[in-house]
Amino acid sequence: MILTTLIAIGALSAIYYLIGSYNETYWKKRGITFYSKNKVFGPMGEFVTSNRALFEIFSNIYKMYPNEPVVAVGNLLTPGLYVKDLTNLNHVLNVDFNSFSHRGFEVNEGDQLADNVLFMNGNRWKLMRQNMTPLFTSTKLKSMFYILDRSAMDFVQYLKDKPELLQKDTYQTLTTFCSAAIGASVFGIENESVFDSPFLEMANKAFAPTFKLNFLIAIATVNEKLFKLLRVKLFKDHEDFFIGAIKQVIRKRQSENVKKHDFADLCVGLINKGALKDDDTGLEIQPTDEILAAQAFFFFVAGVEPSATAMFAILVELGRNPEPLKRLHEEIDSTFDKYNKITYDILTEMEYLDMVYNEGIRMYPPIGTLVRKCIKDTVLPTGNLKVEAGTKVFTPIFEIHHDPKYYPDPEVFNPERFSRENLKNLNSNAFMPFGEGKRLCIGVRYATLQVKAGLVHLLRHFTVKTQIGEGGIKYLKQNVQVRPTNINVQLLPRDMTKSI
Repeated sequence: MILTTLIAIGALSAIYYLIGSYNETYWKKRGITFYSKNKVFGPMGEFVTSNRALFEIFSNIYKMYPNEPVVAVGNLLTPGLYVKDLTNLNHVLNVDFNSFSHRGFEVNEGDQLADNVLFMNGNRWKLMRQNMTPLFTSTKLKSMFYILDRSAMDFVQYLKDKPELLQKDTYQTLTTFCSAAIGASVFGIENESVFDSPFLEMANKAFAPTFKLNFLIAIATVNEKLFKLLRVKLFKDHEDFFIGAIKQVIRKRQSENVKKHDFADLCVGLINKGALKDDDTGLEIQPTDEILAAQAFFFFVAGVEPSATAMFAILVELGRNPEPLKRLHEEIDSTFDKYNKITYDILTEMEYLDMVYNEGIRMYPPIGTLVRKCIKDTVLPTGNLKVEAGTKVFTPIFEIHHDPKYYPDPEVFNPERFSRENLKNLNSNAFMPFGEGKRLCIGVRYATLQVKAGLVHLLRHFTVKTQIGEGGIKYLKQNVQVRPTNINVQLLPRDMTKSI
């Protein structure tokens, strides 16, 4: 028994060594620097076995090789490439989209809620995105803004009615607002207990950074065949509740025969139209309740946590920087003095709010790292680097946003970077808080409105004070998002602050 165990350990060690040697040799033959700390599993291996967010691991690599346009990384038997140079990064996400259109992640058949525009690839993604995009046009957003605005006002009243929340976890409190806002404005879900919605609990659980979820996503990233073999369904636990709930919303809207300019309207329209068709390829997708629920699931989950994270991050910096906080308060007060209300047009005209918003999501972008898969042989321009089909490509966002080459004193919260006068000096390719290119987050404009509306009404009635734990700001272990932890923002009614 002992001998058998030793032989097995020896064989696995030999395999591990050979894979690591193969990965290193593969890239050295191509003249590309190889990150040798973990030759087999690379950053994903470090992510699973450490307490750090994935973007923090890549940030270390970014700083370790300041002059390299790309750095090769271990990714089991799949070539892995970390693209650092901004020109190459823009090439991957935008210019050469046809070579890098794949999300780098394949969900398993039957994972119903994962069959959405985030995880879809190829022509199915293209067809579904084309049919979902009308929900987020300027016209649609303008027509639903009154619901967002009302949700923000209701949220302020909710806080006033429950002052104990002002001393609790502010991030969690903000997720309550985002859940209510997206539930009402996108799905038309309204009830008396909108701030105690079961949808919020589901959204919190769906992408909670558990070891199991982190491990499964790591497997899907480094070895798609193994992930397929395991037949994992990432969101199976939420299928019955969410699909059932969306069915009820759609059936109710069909029976009411009213227009609310929201997702339910879009669903009814698609069902009435019949199969979604791509004339170029002949591909068809039937707009079943299940596939529409999958899109709703993505919109809901993506509209809660990332938006709450953005709001929280902005409040963190405002609570540390009294001058920008004072200036934003003044703009909000003067806007209400002038109009006595907030509309879509008024909100979009608030210049300093926009500057604060952009600087906040520069420092804490909702997305820290993106993954793509090369689907056909191509060449990256800087360095004339050949990339073979099948290569997994990791792209920095947080790192670019914190690089002094693009943002002097990047750790300083300075909304003036995004003033109209200074925008001409900004490299637009170096600002991508929600991604870039054709796979840019489909709901980015909705998320921006939601966050801004929430901030305006919250800061109309409250000011903020940031409390940071020992050791400075730390981050929650997340595979995609940038979520500050060991930190809280205290909400203080503004009429109280005069005596503080």
